[in-house]
Amino acid sequence: MELRARRWLRLRLFLVLLWGACQRTSGCNETLMLERLPACGKAFEEMMRKVDTKNWCNLTEFITYYDNFTSCTELETNIVGCFWPNPLTEGFITGIHKQFFSNCTSDKVHWEDPPDEILIPLILIPVLLTVGMASLVVWCSKRNDVLV
Repeated sequence: MELRARRWLRLRLFLVLLWGACQRTSGCNETLMLERLPACGKAFEEMMRKVDTKNWCNLTEFITYYDNFTSCTELETNIVGCFWPNPLTEGFITGIHKQFFSNCTSDKVHWEDPPDEILIPLILIPVLLTVGMASLVVWCSKRNDVLV
């Protein structure tokens, strides 16, 4: 059933994209778009019920559902003659993210300096090379008679 719905959604998206050039001339109907987008959110909500809430932060558990959701928002946005993404669609998608993924925090990486045995050579080598190259340039520029 899910495969059939996905194929139907992709077929509709293909047809809308194929016909999209004609649709653009009539302009973007933002009101109609905002009326149609909640159907995508509802479908995504129904699909997410199949996923255990503790797995909502694991993208591999619901990637196909999220793909269907984004395809649906793109389709509905294009049907009403709007570009995707646009600020209104992004606001809707952000609302869905807040609803389902607000507890998904990324683990903060604690950065620390490397040990002194590594850090000191990494600092001193470029500094000494710079001083050495500058000295070489000055020394060569003072010896015009040898180079000519």
